[in-house]
Amino acid sequence: WHLHPGFRDEFTRKLRHDKRGTLSMANSGPNSNKSQFFVTLRPNLSHLDDRHTVFGEIVGGLDVLDKFEGVEVNKEDRPINEITLWEVEILENPFTDLEKRQ
Repeated sequence: WHLHPGFRDEFTRKLRHDKRGTLSMANSGPNSNKSQFFVTLRPNLSHLDDRHTVFGEIVGGLDVLDKFEGVEVNKEDRPINEITLWEVEILENPFTDLEKRQ
């Protein structure tokens, strides 16, 4: 059994942890991104910039984000009970938006 070491970080000054609902890669250090991610629940989390790769944002269904905020968490800010997303709808192509901003 060989575990993939993860893929490299992809930081950009255009995608930051500056708003509620930012989607970002969870990792265990530099260049260790895999399939876990987190959603920010508040804006202005600059301490996460250049440490976690931002790859999107929630643009609809903010009522679900409100429910996330009410979930009981442990000392590490992780949910006590696992949260499973059964369906995700991609409304916009974030890469097209990023290209326009550059």
